Amino acid sequence: MSRVAKKPVAIIKGVDLTVQPELISVKGPKGTLTIAKPAGIEVKIEDGNALLSANDVSLVPLTGTLRAIIANMVHGVSTGFERKLELVGVGYRAAMQGKDLNLSLGFSHPVVYATPEGITITTPTQTEILVAGADKQQVGEVAAKIRGYRPPEPYKGKGVKYSDEIIIRKEAKKA
Repeated sequence: MSRVAKKPVAIIKGVDLTVQPELISVKGPKGTLTIAKPAGIEVKIEDGNALLSANDVSLVPLTGTLRAIIANMVHGVSTGFERKLELVGVGYRAAMQGKDLNLSLGFSHPVVYATPEGITITTPTQTEILVAGADKQQVGEVAAKIRGYRPPEPYKGKGVKYSDEIIIRKEAKKA
């Protein structure tokens, strides 16, 4: 069995994990998340921990993946996930207008991004964007979509970048 799948998932106080024949749902203070349960994988709840086991050897890698997803769901509904983006460049700004994120990224028009359900976007300053939510995959996808409007370029480093991202700079052409 995979090493990841052998580790139990600790169910934090205030989080409720329910296993149905086709669904696994996790409910907590930050919301409810569900995932389809693959056939052939058993999920048992014992002593405040969720234990996973595969009925077939070919399902062992999927068991480790499902264990990691369940652990992320438990963490998401209890504390949540967040991703911080920074705008680098003269005149690059971000502002919230209701539920929409308005971005000025050097185009002739402003870029308006509608916030999806289950995600909260805040702008602490004009050059910072904070994407937060309970679903790790959705938070990462929204952050990547916003970054995709103007990815950082390698010569001056201008664009939308993750706060922990390091842009490797290139040297300009020499005459």
